[in-house]
Amino acid sequence: LDPCTRTDDIRDILISEGRITKIDKDLYLDATLMARANGERLKVYDCTGLCAAPGFVDVHVHLREPGFEYKEDIASGARAAAKGGFTTIVAMANTKPPIDSPELIFEVLKKGRNTPINVKTCACITKGMKSEELADLKELREAGAIGFTDDGRPLLDENLAREAMKVARNIKMPLSFHEEDPKFIKENGINHGPASGKLHIFGSDRKAEISMVERDCRLARETGATISIQHISAKESVELVRKAKKAGLRVFAEATPHHFTLTDKDVIKYGTLAKMNPPLREEEDRLAIIAGLKDGTIDIIATDHAPHSVEEKNKDFVDAPSGIIGLETSFSLGYMHLVKPG
Repeated sequence: LDPCTRTDDIRDILISEGRITKIDKDLYLDATLMARANGERLKVYDCTGLCAAPGFVDVHVHLREPGFEYKEDIASGARAAAKGGFTTIVAMANTKPPIDSPELIFEVLKKGRNTPINVKTCACITKGMKSEELADLKELREAGAIGFTDDGRPLLDENLAREAMKVARNIKMPLSFHEEDPKFIKENGINHGPASGKLHIFGSDRKAEISMVERDCRLARETGATISIQHISAKESVELVRKAKKAGLRVFAEATPHHFTLTDKDVIKYGTLAKMNPPLREEEDRLAIIAGLKDGTIDIIATDHAPHSVEEKNKDFVDAPSGIIGLETSFSLGYMHLVKPG
C-alpha cells in the first residue's frame, strides 16, 4: 500500500543492504541474478496475507515519561509503535512534571533518538497544565515542540483559550484540545446512558464534549488559529467540525480506533479495560465517526495510546484510571473496520 502513489497491489519488494531498492511484480529472477553476481545468498520471505506500507504517523501518544515510567516509558512506547507499523509518534505533555520547559523537551527528544523510530513531542499550552497562565509557546516551539496541548485536561478558561489561539496563530503552530467540560461529568470514562445506568452511576454526558467543541470552533473563527479536536467521540461534535470546515476554518479532528470500533455496551463487557476519556458512546456516534472519516471531516486516526499498570486497571470502575493502549492494534482495527467493509 502507498497512499502517495495510490498503489494497492500485490508486488515483490527487493531489499539490499537494509534499503528498499525496487518494488515491482515478479522480481524473483532479477533478485536471484543480482545475488549471484554479488556472491550473495538470496533470502526470500513469504509475506502472503501481510501488508507493506510507508511508516505510519501517530500524533497522539502517551509515553508516560517522565514521572510515570511504571506504566510506560519512551523506549517501550517506541517498541510498541514499531510493532504496530508506526515510524513517527508524537508524545503528549501530561507527564510528571508536565512538558512545559525547553529542558524537558530536550530530554524527551534525546531519549527518543535512542529508539528505532522518530519520537516527537508536544508541549503544554499552560504552565504546569494548571490552566492559569500560558506557557512560553514561542520558546517551546524553538526548543523542538511541534504542537501544544494540555491533553488529559480541558482548557476551561475561555479568555485563556482565546489568548492561546492568538499566540499560536502568530507563531504558526497548532493547538490540540481535550474537549470535556467537567460540569457535565459525575464519573468519567463511561457515557451517560443505559450503560452507565447498569453500573448505577451517572457517567459523562455528551454535552461535556459538544459544548467545548462548539466553543473552540467559535474561538477558531474569531482568532484564525489552527486547532485540532482530539479523540472526537460524539456525533454532534463531528457535525460541528464539518460545519467549521465548510466555513473555511482551520479546524481539524482526530478519531481513535476504539471510538470507531466500540460502543458503551463494550464497557459493560470489558469493564475498566474499556474505560477512557472521552468515553465510548453509542452506535450512532460510532457510525458518525466512520462517516466523518470517509468524507474528510475527521482528518486523522490517532491512537491516544494511554497505558496503565495492571494494578490500576484492576481497581473498581470508578477508581480505575481512564486509558487504553492502541499502537500495536491501530492498523489492524482500521483495516478490519474501515477498509474491508468499504
